[in-house]
Amino acid sequence: MVTDKRPSRKPVPIVKLPSRPHGDARQPGTQVVQRVSLLLRLITANHRHGMRLVDLARESGLERPTAHRLLQALIAERLVLQQHQSKLYHLGPALYEMGLAAAPSMPLRDLCHPHLMSIAEATGDTVFLTARSGFDGVCVDRVEGAYPIKVFVLDVGRRRPLQVGGGGVAILSALTDDEIARIGAANAPALAEHYPGHSDADLRRRVLHARRHGYVVKDVLEMQGVRTVAVPLRDPRGQPVAAISVATLSTRLDTTRAAEVAQIIRRAVTRIEQQLREGA
Repeated sequence: MVTDKRPSRKPVPIVKLPSRPHGDARQPGTQVVQRVSLLLRLITANHRHGMRLVDLARESGLERPTAHRLLQALIAERLVLQQHQSKLYHLGPALYEMGLAAAPSMPLRDLCHPHLMSIAEATGDTVFLTARSGFDGVCVDRVEGAYPIKVFVLDVGRRRPLQVGGGGVAILSALTDDEIARIGAANAPALAEHYPGHSDADLRRRVLHARRHGYVVKDVLEMQGVRTVAVPLRDPRGQPVAAISVATLSTRLDTTRAAEVAQIIRRAVTRIEQQLREGA
């Protein structure tokens, strides 16, 4: 989303989830777990604005009474909460508590956040931290710069196939060709359904550029006139676990400035990777 921060009364778009294969639904209890997981992922993807029951039922493919029953059970367990006036569903406090317990000894987001702030201050643009989660990239942090036109490519918690965003492609560029092919095969149905503008040939060009120059430059598929530059972030074993990207208007990110912004990101990534090695 590109915004100049002025309030808008336009309807809030629903973030849809790519289709994912599930386990064997014939196993006892598996179907319920899958349905609950899907509802939680939908609410997570739309946590900024919340979701209505009718939208949750439609996007999950569940009957409204079934969705409502499961949501009430989640509310009782504090995994979901419902706003009294708007009736919108949001993530509940129990999930936050679980997340704190599950966090590693050196949480990547906490480690990176001061560096994201420095990048945002230096560039004036919006900075994102994307972490790898299986075949997807998940936005785990976002910091806004001072430039008055904000580019909100991702909300925190948004999940997309690795091939879609600049951060995801940066992560792919640091993987082997065999691993990229494996991820491509797994994500092919979701890309065809939800991201028709995706091109495997373009992906190969971006990956090759990143391997040569150390950063990715990519136009945003879902948002015309927006461009990102991203750098992969590796753990102490050398594996890409995340990427830091800057998104802004294409007119602000020509070839020369993309290289300058990439250098700013790369300096931050070098410091983060050093901190990760010291904490390993």
